Amino acid sequence: MSQAMKLVELAQTAPVDAMNALTIRLDDELFAVEAHHVREILELVPITEVPNAPEFVGGLINVRGRVVPLADLRVMFGMNRAEPDEDTRIVVMEVDMDGEPAIVGILADKVHDVTDIEAASIEEAPKVGMRWRPEFIKGIGKRNGGFIIIPNMERIFEISGARTAPVAASEERSAS
Repeated sequence: MSQAMKLVELAQTAPVDAMNALTIRLDDELFAVEAHHVREILELVPITEVPNAPEFVGGLINVRGRVVPLADLRVMFGMNRAEPDEDTRIVVMEVDMDGEPAIVGILADKVHDVTDIEAASIEEAPKVGMRWRPEFIKGIGKRNGGFIIIPNMERIFEISGARTAPVAASEERSAS
């Protein structure tokens, strides 16, 4: 069984008073995505770029015959894009977009592990002193003396979807 499959299996069990999370690294920051959203973890696959797509959407990938949009959270969090290396992974997730489940992929510089973050150690993101827009952060967890950023995946994809609609509509109008 591959390491990725073991991580996904671990994501199925979590104590009730903890958030079961897959930890990933983006730049020099540790992030935690809720493990129940994770479908699978892939090594880098060919990416098809989409003309006029928002910068956040890195392109499309083929996941078992299904077309899946690939998002780069580094862009949403104002980080520079990184060249993929041997640690780069794609985390395939299911998120709600406009009340409907959608399968998306996100790039991770490195996938670390599945862990439980105690609910008592998760705090709301501060409104000031944050490097990122607070609406994109569900909370900040503490583990082993460090912080783990918990992104609000639904909000991130909701915002990115809303941004693409006006662009697409204006392009349609100008093409007529």
